[in-house]
Amino acid sequence: MSHLAVAGLQLDLQAGDNLDQIADEVAAVKRRMPWIDMVLLGELACFGPSVAAAQPSSGAAERRLQQIARDNGVWFVPGSIFEMRDGRVFNTAPVIDPSGAVIARYRKAYPFRPYETGVDDGTEWVVFDVPGAGRVGVSICYDMWFPETTRTLAWMGAEVILHPTMTNTVDRDVELAIARASAAQNQCYFVDVNVAGLGNGRSIVCGPGGEVVYEAGTGRDIIVVELDLAYVRRVRERGWHGLGQTLKSFRDGPRSFPPYEGGRSAALDALGPLAKPMGRNPAPAADPSDGEHDNKTSFIAGGEK
Repeated sequence: MSHLAVAGLQLDLQAGDNLDQIADEVAAVKRRMPWIDMVLLGELACFGPSVAAAQPSSGAAERRLQQIARDNGVWFVPGSIFEMRDGRVFNTAPVIDPSGAVIARYRKAYPFRPYETGVDDGTEWVVFDVPGAGRVGVSICYDMWFPETTRTLAWMGAEVILHPTMTNTVDRDVELAIARASAAQNQCYFVDVNVAGLGNGRSIVCGPGGEVVYEAGTGRDIIVVELDLAYVRRVRERGWHGLGQTLKSFRDGPRSFPPYEGGRSAALDALGPLAKPMGRNPAPAADPSDGEHDNKTSFIAGGEK
């Protein structure tokens, strides 16, 4: 028993409380395909991209999500929510088991700065074991642009990476390439679920050779895949089609990488501050009292990362 059946729900959502719609969608897919083990949603699916909708840690919203997992008997990663914790806001993906227990919370390590403002960095990596299947890791959206994040999860033993995202920008095509590369470099399944409505969809599931298992269109889609973790283990042992044994080479190769030794880079320091690029005629500064989350999903040309 090394199979994991995952339903990725690419839902057409709007900003606001989407919990009732999510509850209906999870129940519907479980009724139609009772053999699914796990449900994954896109980033910020529950309430949208405004920090004004931040929910208290372990509050009523999370309890509702726990009830959805319990009612349907599934592992549930409901994308992410803005979580208010000790006076700070995090972009947090709870991991809920089929009994409704929250077994982990992954807090996004790389908020999409300079657009995703008012959100703190997470500092802990999350993997968890699904009995009878294997080990699963979690990352969120912009994290994927930093290959160290996925490599860390693979180093911790993750065979599947669950990756909720909210993107509606022109770089979605680039993210599909990153998803494939992440899967191939770390010899794992990479399950990247975007939202529709607030995002431009095109969710993707990649296998441990970087192969595309499925790529969605831009609208609502229910993506049900059965992941074979024995296949992941074979690829890691023998190489994809007998080719590179990437993780073994990483394990056995040089351990010293200058970027990670704590020093400064003159080349990177010369890039200047992390700030929004400005045009010739910048618009007036936004009123900070309007309660809106200052990220790219606040307007039609944008996208959360």
